[in-house]
Amino acid sequence: MGFMDGLLGNYSEVTIDELHSQYGEYLMLDEQIEMGFKLVRDTFIFTENRLILLDHQGVTGKKTRILSISIDAIFDVTLETGGTGFDDSELTVHYIVSPYYRANNVETSTYTFEFGKKFNVQPIYVALTTLAHENRTRINK
Repeated sequence: MGFMDGLLGNYSEVTIDELHSQYGEYLMLDEQIEMGFKLVRDTFIFTENRLILLDHQGVTGKKTRILSISIDAIFDVTLETGGTGFDDSELTVHYIVSPYYRANNVETSTYTFEFGKKFNVQPIYVALTTLAHENRTRINK
């Protein structure tokens, strides 16, 4: 069922060893992968410093767009759980893209991940929400 989940837009968990062998070259010096997920060709990786999003494009998938979201920049997380039918769970990360988090005109963005109904997204939501809360407290001191 894993391949079908990928075709339907759902992520599945990938081992740290596999992620490191495929994407280790994108890690900063001494950065460690904590967990990661893969769609048919797209991948997102959690490290202790950031989320790395790898969007493989084109027919061959050789062209890759890489987005890095600093863990310190995440200020909110929303979760929409799957309902009946073909509804999936959606986890949206809200983050600051401005280089200065306390600037008057802070720029923000969002990124939404889709998970299949059977995937337990709640631990990821709780971890990211806790992180977002800590970040808001730190930024607003």
